Amino acid sequence: METLLERHVAPRAAEYLRHFPGLIIEGARQVGKSTLATRLAGDDAVVVNLDDEQTRLAAVADQVGFVAQGGSRLLVIDEIQRLPELTLAVKASIDRDRRPGRFIVTGSSSLLRVRGTADSLAGRVARLTLYGLSRGEARGTADDFPAAVLAEPANLVSTRSQWSRADYAQMLATGAYPEVRSASGLIRDAWMDGYLQGIVGRDLTELRKEVHPARAAAVLRTLAGRQSAELVKAKLAEETAVAPRTITGYLDLVHDVGLVASLPPWTPNLTKREIGRAKTFVIDSGLAMWLARVSPQQLARFQYSEAFGSFLEAFVAAELLRQRTWSAERYDVCHWRDRDTDEVDIVLEFGDGQVIGIEVKAASSFNAKQFKGLRKLRDHLGEKFVAGIVLNTTDAGYRLDDRLYGAPVSTLWELVP
Repeated sequence: METLLERHVAPRAAEYLRHFPGLIIEGARQVGKSTLATRLAGDDAVVVNLDDEQTRLAAVADQVGFVAQGGSRLLVIDEIQRLPELTLAVKASIDRDRRPGRFIVTGSSSLLRVRGTADSLAGRVARLTLYGLSRGEARGTADDFPAAVLAEPANLVSTRSQWSRADYAQMLATGAYPEVRSASGLIRDAWMDGYLQGIVGRDLTELRKEVHPARAAAVLRTLAGRQSAELVKAKLAEETAVAPRTITGYLDLVHDVGLVASLPPWTPNLTKREIGRAKTFVIDSGLAMWLARVSPQQLARFQYSEAFGSFLEAFVAAELLRQRTWSAERYDVCHWRDRDTDEVDIVLEFGDGQVIGIEVKAASSFNAKQFKGLRKLRDHLGEKFVAGIVLNTTDAGYRLDDRLYGAPVSTLWELVP
């Protein structure tokens, strides 16, 4: 039996429980929400799972009594998206008793948008998004790349890596779901097939009855086939045969169940020339490759460099979203493009307005062209610009110019604050 890995967000979640009556843990299925919730709750907690039909029927029959069954103990309600209207009873219970640490609620979809949700519990609970395992979590080491760069950008120059292109391709195919991180390719493929069928065939149709599973699957496959591309809804509708009037609904659903994320365009006040399209990607790289029918052996070949670069960029964005949930620094994750087509793949903006720009490349060497967008962003922002970084498959860090650096992708989880 594999040892349970420590989740880096656990200390923050525990702190929330000491101050709020409840905690909502949101995220895709199988990322570890139930495991985290039960470990936070301890042995004395009451744990109920709404995936169980009898449990769900009991909750439907007596919502007030169901929510009260914890008594003085902490109550964990797992998979509340199966009965989202139960949040109204949780709200009423909290309003009667504001003691901290009364509830942990987990859900595989956003409680802010699920149809039938009577109350989002805003102001009564803390909210936490849980993703699949970060590389640092999988290795059992601390990973907080944004805080490390903010503390001392020049440390990027001394970074070293033994990762090859083939190593990165295999890492992408492995993905971040805890259950299959050590599985063979054959077992992982079978797991992904069952996983997607369960979400598309059951979860999405429960959230919205008029959903066609085949169309939802087509949306996911198309997004996975062009990871990190800017989203053009009309084009996506055309390619998936989904009616333009319903494509937004399908996109909302795949976001709600935690399979897809978007990076909004970054629009500083100093210029209004940015193009306002989000970049959209399937969060788990293993699921994205399975959907796109791309193997790690293919990505390791140089003729697949464009696809490799797209999957690698989406992976970096996903890692930064994961690290944001526990980072010592508060930051937003965006992308930037101006009307001259200069762009930066990922922009991290911190609470005080400081900015780190990141470009992700499949190459193993650096050239000035790779830094074009970063240089322009640096010149726009002046002192607010902390560093512009090109992450690629190199084996060593690099300095091009003032606040412009290159580093291996592995620096994401190996650079220590």
